[in-house]
Amino acid sequence: REWTMETSIVFLLCISVFLGFSQGRVVGEDETGFAECNMFFPGQVPPEGFTEPFHVKICQQYNKEPRFATLYSTKDRIPLYSAFKYTKPGQNKEENWLVEPQIDDPENDLREMVHEADIVGTVANLGANQALTSDYVGSGYERGLLNPSLLNDKDFQMATYTLTNAVPLSPSLSKSWHRDIGRVVEQALIPHCSRKDHLYLLAGAIPSRVRVKGKVSVPETLWLAACCDAPEGWSLGLVKKMNDENSLVDLMVGELEKQLLAGVHLFKGNCGEDNQSQEKTEAILQAVSQIRSGDQVGTSDNQEAKDSGLVRRVAGIIATPFIKLLELLIYVFVELVKFVFYFLWLVIKRVGGTVLDGVYSLWNGVVSYLKAISMVLISIPYDVGRVIINIFLGFLQIVQDVATLTYRILCIPVGFVLHLAAFPYHSICAIPSVLKDLAMGIGGTFSLVIDATAALLHGFYYLAGHIVKRFVPKGSSDD
Repeated sequence: REWTMETSIVFLLCISVFLGFSQGRVVGEDETGFAECNMFFPGQVPPEGFTEPFHVKICQQYNKEPRFATLYSTKDRIPLYSAFKYTKPGQNKEENWLVEPQIDDPENDLREMVHEADIVGTVANLGANQALTSDYVGSGYERGLLNPSLLNDKDFQMATYTLTNAVPLSPSLSKSWHRDIGRVVEQALIPHCSRKDHLYLLAGAIPSRVRVKGKVSVPETLWLAACCDAPEGWSLGLVKKMNDENSLVDLMVGELEKQLLAGVHLFKGNCGEDNQSQEKTEAILQAVSQIRSGDQVGTSDNQEAKDSGLVRRVAGIIATPFIKLLELLIYVFVELVKFVFYFLWLVIKRVGGTVLDGVYSLWNGVVSYLKAISMVLISIPYDVGRVIINIFLGFLQIVQDVATLTYRILCIPVGFVLHLAAFPYHSICAIPSVLKDLAMGIGGTFSLVIDATAALLHGFYYLAGHIVKRFVPKGSSDD
């Protein structure tokens, strides 16, 4: 059911002509304030105190130019405020509603706000952190702009039609809010700001626990804060309650801040609120009071207008059932057309998927077959060459073995014959050596006998002489 509700107007979005687009970008944490959109705040200092992790800063752009700044709550899926300046209103009535893809899918490659129909199915978690057009269909609420298009020229108007600048409002409250804000800005604020380009506006909403389709928070209060950052500076706050579309309470910016989050400061230095001229403040408040009372007087004093309003209300009561029935028929028709398109898309997807799977399988089979054939054809020359080389190497081995065997057989008789032939030579040649050795042996024997005899005789001679000297007396020298 959620998917159906979120995509219920896809067909209408697809057949609509997208004549323009609004560019925007989510400002990263590493950037100061709202980057290029800091120009929409006095002193280029954004409001302080909005520090929740689900508060996302968006610099809304169109044609590569910054148009206004928005602080968006991904928890409540509505903007908390939009900061802008007054520009001369244009006559453009075209509404091209856009979404911010980066809020739901920070990893996508889109860096600008785009038509919702252009990104359905391509952006992950679309609608997880922001409101979609389908959230308003059949809810009884309109997409009320915080930054009203009627206060902007044509280029700026195109940029305001983004769901990050819209909150759920009843048709009557949306009309009352835009009418009152338009009159207050044009008739009370602009005439009392000496430098019109220094009039800074903040339009915001305070979320409530009431949610459209359990997702988008319905504001409990709408507010406007104005700052004229001129030599004679001043600031002013306005509040409109959701339960009273005719209410428009003026108050000081400091009092407005107390109704917001704790620690919130909307303007740097309160835009000179403490030093602003009392006469200037009274003049502005008197202009606001005249605008507020002028609407009431006009409806009470002019009976014809009152009767006309009564007729319109009666006609509206009578026409409401038919309008609701028409809306229901249109909704059913859109759902049927969407279902037909979805069914056709599903059939095409299934048939196309089956055909593509078959083609892919056939292609894989052909590639595998060609690969196997190629490998076989490539391996044939390799195998043939390997067989030829093996045969040649086997033949060489046989030749080597035959030669070795022949050599070993031939080596036996040849060696024997050579040794036998060499025996006489070695024998005859050894005779002179043997005779020489015999002669030397005989000569040595005789020499040894002679030496032994001489040594023996010498020994006897020495012994005899020693005995004679021992026992025979010494004589004269003559004796």
